[in-house]
Amino acid sequence: MNNTKEEKFKIAYFSMEIGMHPDIKTYSGGLGVLAGDILRSAADLKVPLIGVTLLNRYGYFNQEINKQGEQKENLFKAYSFSKLKKLKTEVSIKINKDKVYITAWEYSIKSPNGFIVPVVLLDTNLRKNKKKYRTLTDHLYGGDKKYRLLQEMILGRGGYEMIKKLGYCIKKFHINEGHGSFVTIAKFLDEKGSIRKRLANVKKACVFTTHTPLKTANDIFSVEKVKYYQPDFPDKLPGLVINKKVNMTEVALYFSNYVNGVSNSHQKVTREMFPRHFISNVTNGVHSLTWTAPEFVALFDEYIPTWRESGLSLRHAFSIPLNKIWTAHQSAKRRLLKTIEKKTGEKLEINVFTIGFARRFTAYKRPTLLFNDIEKLLKINDKIGKIQLVYSGKAHPQDEIGKSLIKELNEIKKNYGNRLKIVFLENYDMKLAKLITAGVDIWLNNPLPPNEASGTSGMKAAHNGIPQLSTLDGWWHEGYIKAKTGWAIAHSGKTNNKKQDEKDANCIYNLLTEEILPTFYHKPEMWREIMRFSIAINASYFNTDRVVRDYIQNAYFN
Repeated sequence: MNNTKEEKFKIAYFSMEIGMHPDIKTYSGGLGVLAGDILRSAADLKVPLIGVTLLNRYGYFNQEINKQGEQKENLFKAYSFSKLKKLKTEVSIKINKDKVYITAWEYSIKSPNGFIVPVVLLDTNLRKNKKKYRTLTDHLYGGDKKYRLLQEMILGRGGYEMIKKLGYCIKKFHINEGHGSFVTIAKFLDEKGSIRKRLANVKKACVFTTHTPLKTANDIFSVEKVKYYQPDFPDKLPGLVINKKVNMTEVALYFSNYVNGVSNSHQKVTREMFPRHFISNVTNGVHSLTWTAPEFVALFDEYIPTWRESGLSLRHAFSIPLNKIWTAHQSAKRRLLKTIEKKTGEKLEINVFTIGFARRFTAYKRPTLLFNDIEKLLKINDKIGKIQLVYSGKAHPQDEIGKSLIKELNEIKKNYGNRLKIVFLENYDMKLAKLITAGVDIWLNNPLPPNEASGTSGMKAAHNGIPQLSTLDGWWHEGYIKAKTGWAIAHSGKTNNKKQDEKDANCIYNLLTEEILPTFYHKPEMWREIMRFSIAINASYFNTDRVVRDYIQNAYFN
C-alpha cells in the first residue's frame, strides 16, 4: 500500500456524473454540477476526497432546436482529453462470463490553496474488450436499460477495484444517487467473516445521498437480469431484493449507515418513501467562487476579504453599498445580453425586467407555467411593466413530454414574439448557467411540489444578488424570507392537474402585478435591498463550503 495515498485519501465519492470543468462533458445537469461543486469545496477545505465517475467520452448530447422548435439530439464529438492524465493502471470485473477490462484517466481539482482532489474517470474502450463493452463509458445516460445497468456495474464494481488497485485506503464510500450502488456490493463481497460482520463493516463504510423524490426515477432492474450479469450478486441477503426487483436506491439504503436527503422538505418526502430507513438531511449548496460572476467576485474581494475562505462570510454583504451591487449586476446583465445577441440575433434591453428559467425540461418542473394564461401575461407586460424572458435547458432524449414542452415554448415564442420578448438558448451547460444566473433580474422556479428534491440554480442566482420567485419546494422552504429574499408561489398541494397549474400561474401573475414589477420599476432602493439580502442570507448558507462541513460533522468522520 502506498503510504502517501493511505494517509491522504479516506473518502471515495462515487457519482455517475461530475461537473469538473465546462469543457469536460461528464455532466448533464444539477446532479453532476453539485458533485463537482462538492469536490471543489472539499479541495478548498483540504478534505481527503477522491471522485470516481465514468469517462463519458461523448458526454450527454448536443442540443439543436430545429425550425419546428423541436429538440434534436446530436452526438458530441469526443471532448478534448487535454485536461486529463492517462493512468497506466488497469483492472477487470466479470460481466456474465466475460472479463471486462477497465483503465482510467485522472482530473485534478486544485484549490487556490494548493490542495488537490483527484477524480478518476473509468474507461472501457480497450481493444482487449469485446466490442459491446468498449462503448460502456461513451455516453452519459445513453442507450437502453441494459446499457444503464452495465454502466452502473462499471462505476460501482469497476470503480471499487480501480481505487483499490491505485493504492488508496478508503474509509468511507459516499454514493451520490443510486447509480453508484454496486460499490456496496463490491465492498461486501470483499469483506471477510460472518454475514453479520461483513454487513456491519460495509454499513460503517458507506454514506448515501438520495436526490429524487420520484419513485419512478429510481433505477430498478429484475433480480434475474442482475444475476445474469453479476452471478455473485448477494440476492439471498434478507430484505435486499424486494418482489424480485433490485432497486438501486434500496441497495444503497440497505448498505449505508448514514443516508441523507438534499433539503428539509426532501427529507420528509424520502422518509415517507422509505419508512424502513432513517433519513438525515444535508441541504444542497453551490461552490461560491465557481458561480459568482466576475463583477461580484471583485465586489466581494473588496468588501468581504474572507469570503473565499468561508462562504459564511457572505453574511457581511450588508456592508456593500446598494449602488455597487446594482452596478455589478448591470455589468453581468450586459454580458448576458451580448451573448444572447451573438447566439440568437435577438436584442434584449438592459433596463427591461428580465426573468430567467434554465433547468432540465420535464413535466414536474412546469417550464411553460408562466404562459398558462398568455393574455394575462401580455396584459401585465403592456400595462404594468415590460418583461423579457430567457429560457434554456435540455430534455432527456427519452422524455417525450419534456421534449414537447420545449416545442411548446418555441411555438409560444414564434406566435407572441412580436409582443413579448422570449429567448431560448440552446445547449444549456455550465458556461451558460453562470451567465444566465448572474444576468437576469429574477430567477423563476415553479416545480409542482413535492417533486423538487432541492434545486441549486436559484442558489447560483443568489450569489449574484438575484432573488427567486418559486413554489415552496426543495430548498426554497429554507431560503424564502418574505419581502427579503424573493417571492413564494402559493400552493395547496392537493392536486396534480390543470386547476393547480391555473392557481399557481395566477399567483405568479398577481405577484408580478402587485409586488415584483412595481418594486423593480418604481422602488429601486427596495429592489436592491432584496438583492443584498439574497447574498447575505441565502448565498452565505446555501454553498458547498457548508455542505462539506455538514458531511464532515455528520457522516465522514464518525
